[in-house]
Amino acid sequence: MNVSELQKIIDWMVDGARSAITPSQMMVECCERLIQAGLPLWRVGVFLRTLHPDFYGISFIWKPGAEVRIGTVDFSFLDSPEFQNSPMMIVFQQGLEVRAHANDPASTRFPIIEDLRAEGVTDYIALPLMFMDGAINASSWTTKQPGGFTDKQLGALRALTPALARYCEIVQSRRIATMLLDTYVGNRAGERIMGGQIRRGHTETMHAAIWLSDLRGFTALSDRLPAETVVDILNHYFDCQVAAIREHGGEVLKYMGDGLLAVFPIDEYVGDDQKVCSRVLEAARESRASVDALHYPIGDNIERFRFGVALHVGDILYGNIGGGNRLDFTCIGPAINLAARLEKIASRLHRTVVASEGFAGICSGGWSDLGEFPIAGFSKAQRVFGLGDEAPAN
Repeated sequence: MNVSELQKIIDWMVDGARSAITPSQMMVECCERLIQAGLPLWRVGVFLRTLHPDFYGISFIWKPGAEVRIGTVDFSFLDSPEFQNSPMMIVFQQGLEVRAHANDPASTRFPIIEDLRAEGVTDYIALPLMFMDGAINASSWTTKQPGGFTDKQLGALRALTPALARYCEIVQSRRIATMLLDTYVGNRAGERIMGGQIRRGHTETMHAAIWLSDLRGFTALSDRLPAETVVDILNHYFDCQVAAIREHGGEVLKYMGDGLLAVFPIDEYVGDDQKVCSRVLEAARESRASVDALHYPIGDNIERFRFGVALHVGDILYGNIGGGNRLDFTCIGPAINLAARLEKIASRLHRTVVASEGFAGICSGGWSDLGEFPIAGFSKAQRVFGLGDEAPAN
């Protein structure tokens, strides 16, 4: 093992592995340089915990001559036999390194070693990656070298892991920040915040189709059901909409109790307003079908649900609004206010999908004119349209 080359790799990693743009590229370059320095690596893994509502952690797996394989594990994986009987559980829970030599009978307690032996692996070591806040993550290193790793090679791996941990901590911290922003404020807002748009009053104008929906009878539902049940219902109900919204190019900006505000940006220079509004309408139809199919068992009864969604198109002011050091990245403007008023009209008319004259005019066909209605805060009455294939619900 070339000690001077190992130190160069450590220094390169401490300096941010600048020649590698992505974590995957860093892993490829790091492993290839370690092999050139005399470490006979075969399969290398890095396993990091993360903060995400859907999965517990992320993994990066490298093998010679192959692209780095990136995977995720959900929270249920922690209770699986695969994890419970793996070296990773010991590393994550106790922060200890785990050695498993292919010829050691004691290593058979780890099923993964049998799989690696079938690949020709002779030695395996799992090493903790200790973050500065005390969090324990993990790495695994294998070789096909006859007799396994030498003591000098193991020492090199142990010397490398602190630098690897620092690199992973920095990259993972940024990844977590991005994921949390995407989760709580949406992709578009998250990108702007990460880009430095954090000053109060920093706003911009966006032309967009607007989606504002509401669950019918939510107050009565909340009054007669336990709070935990209501939360579960809301999550299922929002699932019925969010998948369709995101699939058709929209972004959820805010949940307001049982209400949902989403926008579908329109590029006025491209002139794609008709295309965008058609996608919005398709998302509304899909959401209507999903909510209609949502059946929630409570005791001997089955709860069914209805919702309403108002569609509008217009300019909105989008950015940081708030007081003191508590800001919200949201949107305001007359177009948002009109969408909110239209949603209330949808409820009064027992309609699921309604649209403003502006939206229906762009996304023509299939609309029924429901008449003109006075709108609080607006000087002129607004014409409202409903889907022609939809009979008013009672």
